[in-house]
Amino acid sequence: MDKKRIRQTAVLVAVVVATIILVIIIGKIINKYTPTKEEKDLFEYYGITDETSAAIVLNHEIVSQKAVIKDGVLYVDYETVKDLFNRRFYWDTNENLLLYTTADDVISAEVSGRDYFVTKKKHTEDYTIVYADSETAYIAMEYVKKFTDLDYRFYEDPNRIVVTTDWSEFTAVPVKKDTQIRYKGGIKSPILTQIEKESILVLLESGEDWDKVATENGIIGYIQKKRVGEEEKKKYNHNFEKEEFQHLLKEGKINMGWHQVTTRDANKLVADVIAKTKGLNVISPTWFYLNDNEGNLMSLADGEYVNYCHSQGIEVWALVSNLENKEVNTTDVLTHTSKRTNMVNQLIAAAIQYNFDGINVDFESIDQEAGDGYIQFIRELSLKCENNGIILSVDNYVPTEYTAFYDRSEQAVFADYVVIMGYDEHYVGSDEGSVASIGFVKQGIEDTLKEVPKEQTILGAPFYTRVWIETPKEAADDVEAASEDYVPYELSSQAINMEEAWNMVSVNGVEAVWSEEDGQYYAEYANDGKTYKIWLEDVKSMELRLAESSENDLAGMAFWKLGLEQENIWDTIIKYMN
Repeated sequence: MDKKRIRQTAVLVAVVVATIILVIIIGKIINKYTPTKEEKDLFEYYGITDETSAAIVLNHEIVSQKAVIKDGVLYVDYETVKDLFNRRFYWDTNENLLLYTTADDVISAEVSGRDYFVTKKKHTEDYTIVYADSETAYIAMEYVKKFTDLDYRFYEDPNRIVVTTDWSEFTAVPVKKDTQIRYKGGIKSPILTQIEKESILVLLESGEDWDKVATENGIIGYIQKKRVGEEEKKKYNHNFEKEEFQHLLKEGKINMGWHQVTTRDANKLVADVIAKTKGLNVISPTWFYLNDNEGNLMSLADGEYVNYCHSQGIEVWALVSNLENKEVNTTDVLTHTSKRTNMVNQLIAAAIQYNFDGINVDFESIDQEAGDGYIQFIRELSLKCENNGIILSVDNYVPTEYTAFYDRSEQAVFADYVVIMGYDEHYVGSDEGSVASIGFVKQGIEDTLKEVPKEQTILGAPFYTRVWIETPKEAADDVEAASEDYVPYELSSQAINMEEAWNMVSVNGVEAVWSEEDGQYYAEYANDGKTYKIWLEDVKSMELRLAESSENDLAGMAFWKLGLEQENIWDTIIKYMN
């Protein structure tokens, strides 16, 4: 082959190669700027796998929970109703009852029926209100809506309900021309839906080139910014008459003392106990405790006690506890409607019989599984208290993550007062330390006020302290002693009254030192080979708590327990009770 033909062939090959490369580049450019026509599988998008379930789109967010379609009716399981829509529903899994408590009534519906009862008056729906399986109850969405500030719409293909509970102002944008909403921002993201010109979308997030939007029928995705018009603030056309809950609140500050009564004869000591106080206007005798698994109560109530207190201008708020009879299963009682009702009826009957002014609920060490039943107990008791002019107060630990199920905010809706038990920071079995350091008290107030209005909050304070005793162990072997967890002493403690604590310090010739961190005096001494540590209570430490209560404008103070205090402490207390 001559050189000329070789050159021609080479040129031809080069042209062909260049053309191929050019075609590839042009193809990539075209592909890069050509929107994909791929459509997202909406069943996958909503996580719908069968015809009996429906996705839930709540306030423009697809949530993980699903609704159920049964006999053409939409149902949502009990836990989802509580978590997403309305926590005031209560499902009694033991007695197959669905309860809802309003400001005036407890409304009940039995499983698999169409009837519900407001007190004893029957009402009927055209659907089954609630049905249950071995795991949970399912409540008709229409029944949920009856008591809840929400609206919802149902759409098919795939099944979904679009629910609104957030009625705040939103930003709307009009669509300027027919376009698509895509799964993510970008023309290569799959199409969720075609959207027509002049459609109105809710703007969720504004981006540089793509905006996150929501459609009326529950599709949330991205649209090109250039395809939408000017933003406009809008409000929902919404009206819902919220219930008003009333509370029986006293004028002036509450100055309450708990009076521990363990026998009927102890009631006779009330005059002596009150005589040592100043400014006391509420006394709470420990008269009732849960005594069996049917909700029956042991009572130490005494009419003469009440009459005497009233003659001294002091109200009686009788305390009911779950701590005295260790054989009682509190969870079992609280999770049965009939047993709760038994408790409530006994308390109200006693209040009427003995003419006391209030009830103080002191249920402690409740298991989390009893939390819903406990709150329902407070709701049910509160209605009957209000109907009879009886003040309801509820004692609570300082808030912690593991006591959140006590649901102080819901307590505050129904009960008149929420009492912070601002003590037992350190307790039997804990590490040694103060019963109620000022930091612990401050935090307890701050966290409680996140859930409870200040005018309903009472701060509880201790008239006792603990003496901590370190008793040396017998010599340990080298391996045990080298362990990081090894403690060379046995730790024990006992609760003692204020005066006794100071006497121990005095007898042992020790000078107590003020601890700024704890807001208390601290003393430590050795005796008979043991080390004793005491965080002391006195007027100065108590005044710090009184000041915190006053500065936060709380409803008042409560003290555990009468008879353990130094008498001069009342002169300080009454300064803050005006």
